Amino acid sequence: MKKSTTFTNLVQTLLKEDDVQQILSELNFEDTARKFTAHQLLLFFVNAALGQWSGYRSGVGKAKSCGLAPVCYSTFSSKASEVPYELFKRLFHMLISRCNRETKRRLQLPNDLLLVDSTTITVGKTRLPWALFHGERAGIKLHVALDAVTEQPVQVTETIGTAHDGPIGEQLANKSYILVNDRAYGKIKRFDQYALDKQYFVTRIKENVAMVTPHSLNRMASETSNVSRDITCYLGTPQCQSALRHRVVVFTDNNGKEIRVATNLMHLSAEQVADAYKARWGIEVFFRWIKQNLNVPVLFGTTQNAVFNQLFAALMTYVVLKWLYTHAKSFVISCKSIPLIRFKEQIQHDQLEVEWCIATARVLDKHVYLSSLNNLKTG
Repeated sequence: MKKSTTFTNLVQTLLKEDDVQQILSELNFEDTARKFTAHQLLLFFVNAALGQWSGYRSGVGKAKSCGLAPVCYSTFSSKASEVPYELFKRLFHMLISRCNRETKRRLQLPNDLLLVDSTTITVGKTRLPWALFHGERAGIKLHVALDAVTEQPVQVTETIGTAHDGPIGEQLANKSYILVNDRAYGKIKRFDQYALDKQYFVTRIKENVAMVTPHSLNRMASETSNVSRDITCYLGTPQCQSALRHRVVVFTDNNGKEIRVATNLMHLSAEQVADAYKARWGIEVFFRWIKQNLNVPVLFGTTQNAVFNQLFAALMTYVVLKWLYTHAKSFVISCKSIPLIRFKEQIQHDQLEVEWCIATARVLDKHVYLSSLNNLKTG
């Protein structure tokens, strides 16, 4: 094997071959390959996301330059279909856990925001016959819970494109956070359950949802506030009405459009509730970033394993880049600061500036040290 690139080495530092073998053993999957293993497939897909490769064929020469074993494109394809995508899903959540272990929160729980939404990737229906969507299209969804502070995914669930967002959103709820989501998650009975479970939430409600027996809350009036109404009320019609009263804050967005959100946050001001909902834009930025910069819409394979292996590898690529960038940035003087996209490009081409090379080395050294301490504690 040729000398590995910076990014290949980086991924191997965070996710070792032993991690892959351990999960495969738990899945009762025997990786019989000697030349192109499941770990090699992981390295192939993360480099493919980073370099935005167009498919298995284009990856043959490029994979070799990234330090991977030289094999034909059919080997990539067959391996991607063979390896259960549960492996990559578990590796993804393992990576999140390891990175979050070293991230200090800037806000006190449960006041951090968890942004929940989904994104759909569509192709022609003949490509993914197991995931028919609408008309001549097939599609799959990634349902993501994103920490608004770290801008890192906390949990991800995969489905076909026709799956409804609401029930998946319930699975992504986390009592350590304030749940923030859009109208697709705004089921009235779900609000009652969240209140009973003490799950804080800020969810947009549809314009036609009735607000019954409203009671205005006292608040300090402000000329600059965009809040027009702050009440508690029952939600819905007699046929489907909430059993509990919920707080509803009505405000206008930057375009002058009226937004109504339901919440159980009684200790925050109406303006803070409005700002919490506006933070939901962060997950839209996340989806846009991975689609534009990590090749997410370009699906290489057609089987369920191949598709989700590729997508979870792309998410791992984002996690590694974002984690390393955020931590290294604190060691770099402001005049040498660069945006994440520039950092990604320099990592991709092994052209990191000296200051950033030193900073990333410090971050990795700290990670190895903390990992060693953790192993001693659990050993």
